[in-house]
Amino acid sequence: MELEVRHLRVLCAIADTGSLHRAARELGLAQPSLSTQLRRIERALGAQLFVRTRTGCRPTPLGLAVLSRARPLVAEFAAIVTETRAAAARAAGGFRLRIGATASRAIPGWLRLLRTRGPGLEPTLQMNVSANALLGMVAAGRLDMAFVHEVEGSPLRIPPGLCLRVLVEREPQFVTLSADHPAASQPEVSLADLAGDRWMVDSTVDGEWDGLCRVLRAAGLNPEMLHGDYLTAYSLAATGEVVTVSQPTAHPRPDLAIRPLKGDPIGVRLLLAARTETELDEAFPALEEAYWTVAHEAPAYRERLKRARGGDAASLAGAF
Repeated sequence: MELEVRHLRVLCAIADTGSLHRAARELGLAQPSLSTQLRRIERALGAQLFVRTRTGCRPTPLGLAVLSRARPLVAEFAAIVTETRAAAARAAGGFRLRIGATASRAIPGWLRLLRTRGPGLEPTLQMNVSANALLGMVAAGRLDMAFVHEVEGSPLRIPPGLCLRVLVEREPQFVTLSADHPAASQPEVSLADLAGDRWMVDSTVDGEWDGLCRVLRAAGLNPEMLHGDYLTAYSLAATGEVVTVSQPTAHPRPDLAIRPLKGDPIGVRLLLAARTETELDEAFPALEEAYWTVAHEAPAYRERLKRARGGDAASLAGAF
């Protein structure tokens, strides 16, 4: 077996995630397939590269030596592929910009602005609940850029060589509850107001489960926590079964209330990641415009921003 760049990507992903399961998800592979690949790589090199434990994988001393040589090779190959593909596409009169993103209401407007401002540019979109997986795909050259959120207290794993641009340093997260919930009559809701409620959180979103648990513990609360996707969570919230975290740009429904939490205890950082500053320069202004447009359109967020800055919501970029 001869080692190829894809094998080096496998080693880097396992080292970065510390887990075969998480590395497989990041690479888009089944875990058994990844385990088989790792065994073949180790056989080809004649040595063990990772120590497997109950809590994950860690590189052996030889593994660390291999990784120190593999990382720059993977990054350089990704840059070659990206630059060549972009040059060829532009020469042919078109360019497909491969975008990855976690959920955001700003995405439709961003894609529309990119198409309008870049004749011949055709953005494509790949959604993923895992920001870490998207960042890994950018580093590996499978995406050109990724718009992701980083939950406060749960730092993302930023692959070496990526360039970052911060859209919002700290976006406060709101709570979604039924329209007839007693706390819904208030302009802001405290965590204590929700002490008797069950929470539903999508635990597959990087950092969200741990982040909410930390905030609730700090408030002296230990409510029942349910795992579930946010579409299900909103449906159950409408009937009063649960409350859930929501982005402040979310639009209310007649059966739901979206309210700021007093003190903004839950926050996320919004980031755009790419391999070059040039790519960020080309895409970031449209993302910024799209985000603040939907922020202005969301009633609770617009009012929250006005109170924070004491100004017009249209000039509130960077309020947090």
